[in-house]
Amino acid sequence: MDNHDAKTRSYNMSRIRSTNTKPEEIVRKYLFSKGLRYRKNVKKLPGTPDIVLKKYKTVVFVNGCFWHKHDECSRFVWPSSNIEYWHKKITGNVRRDKANYEKLRNLGWNVVVVWECQLKKSIRNSALEQLYIQITSVKEI
Repeated sequence: MDNHDAKTRSYNMSRIRSTNTKPEEIVRKYLFSKGLRYRKNVKKLPGTPDIVLKKYKTVVFVNGCFWHKHDECSRFVWPSSNIEYWHKKITGNVRRDKANYEKLRNLGWNVVVVWECQLKKSIRNSALEQLYIQITSVKEI
C-alpha cells in the first residue's frame, strides 16, 4: 500500500533527477579543485558515465544507494509496497550497470563507482581522497 495518493507520488518521483545530482556535484567540485578536468554525462559511452576523465581513461559513476542496490548500505531497503515493480526495476538497474561496466572495461576504460553513502560528511574527505588516488594512479594517456 502506498503512503501517498497518485498525484503526490507522481510529483515526488518527478523531482528525482538522473543527472546533476547533489552527490555528483560534490564529486565534480572536488575533482575540479584538485586540477582534474572532465566531461559530464558522455552519451557516446556505455551507461552515460557521470564523469569522464579522458586523460586517465577513467569513468566515474556516482550511484544512489537505493536506485543501484548498494548491498552493504543501510540506505538500501527493499520497498514494502509495489514489491514486484520495485524488484524488477532495481534488479534491472543492477544488471544494466554490470553490463555497462563490462563494456567500458572491454573498451579499455577504468571504471570507478562512488556510492552516495560514501559522501556523508563524516567520511566524505577520505572517500574523495581515495577517489583522487584511484584516478591519478592510472597511467595518463
